[in-house]
Amino acid sequence: MADMKYPQALPHSKWHVSIFLGLAVLLLGGCAAPAYQVQTVPVNQPPPPVTELFFYPTRNQSPARQERDRYECYQWAVKQSGFDPGQANLAPHQRVVVTPTQPPGTDVAVGAVSGAMIGSILSPRHDSGQGMVFGAITGAILGAASENAKQEQAQQLQQHYDARDAQHYARTEKQARDYRRAMTACLEGRGYTVR
Repeated sequence: MADMKYPQALPHSKWHVSIFLGLAVLLLGGCAAPAYQVQTVPVNQPPPPVTELFFYPTRNQSPARQERDRYECYQWAVKQSGFDPGQANLAPHQRVVVTPTQPPGTDVAVGAVSGAMIGSILSPRHDSGQGMVFGAITGAILGAASENAKQEQAQQLQQHYDARDAQHYARTEKQARDYRRAMTACLEGRGYTVR
């Protein structure tokens, strides 16, 4: 039996190169689409820190004197703690949520289709089927890697926002405790029992 010779692959013309570049741009464009969106949504948080104090006169202070002492102690406690319970910083809490912009598997699908097309075009005619399969597998792997990277980035961003919110809440709680301590010290120093 004589050796069969396969036809030589056609040299890649400029037409093939432009299609290759066009498909590569589509593939990379699909993978470079925004991975997530950042939204601010209202959430049910624990109630704001308790800052209300009840105090009772122990030296027969008049109601007018009690009101003046309460106001002066309030001003002093705000200065000492850096916390003013009368300000709007205790409004309902907003949480930042990072959500994907594309359904799971989008990058894998785009990578597989683009890779199959590129593999088919770049392979010799007699191997175009194998080139298509190889391109699809390679594109799917690249798409999966892209999708995993986007998911990891979104998770890291979500963790950053969650940590920031937790720090803000902890700082507010500490300031509220400092405010209550300052109010208590001031009122007790002026002859009141504080509960």
